[in-house]
Amino acid sequence: MSQQNIFEALRESHELQRDLYRRLTETSGDNPERQELFTQLKTELAAHELAEDRNFYAPLMQLDAGMDLSRHAISEHHQIDELVESLEKADPATPAWLPLAKKLAEKVEHHLQEEEHRFFQMAGKLLTEKQKTSLAGDYLTDYDEAKAATA
Repeated sequence: MSQQNIFEALRESHELQRDLYRRLTETSGDNPERQELFTQLKTELAAHELAEDRNFYAPLMQLDAGMDLSRHAISEHHQIDELVESLEKADPATPAWLPLAKKLAEKVEHHLQEEEHRFFQMAGKLLTEKQKTSLAGDYLTDYDEAKAATA
């Protein structure tokens, strides 16, 4: 089996995020399922963001052509973090919770779409094949460690 590249590694987490936010936005009321899905999504987003910033955007920021794209993506990560914090503070039993969860889902989806359809293409031209493979390994190590730390 050939080694994964950074785009394949990132896409696996993207699919997991999509599955979690879809299931989360279908929940109603303050129930254990809602709490569990929110916890899983929070963990997934945090681990992905940390590992992605370090092993995808940081190397791209070293290149002039990757600077703006990286800054934009990192600023979106901060917006997602703020929405997660708002959801943590909100009462899951209130009607206001679900619209906020949907807002988070939309922001995450916008970010993933942008990465998959714009950023990956640009990064594909900027990174060497060797970098794509080695960054995937580093990303997965950091991602697994970050997930284990919050578990």
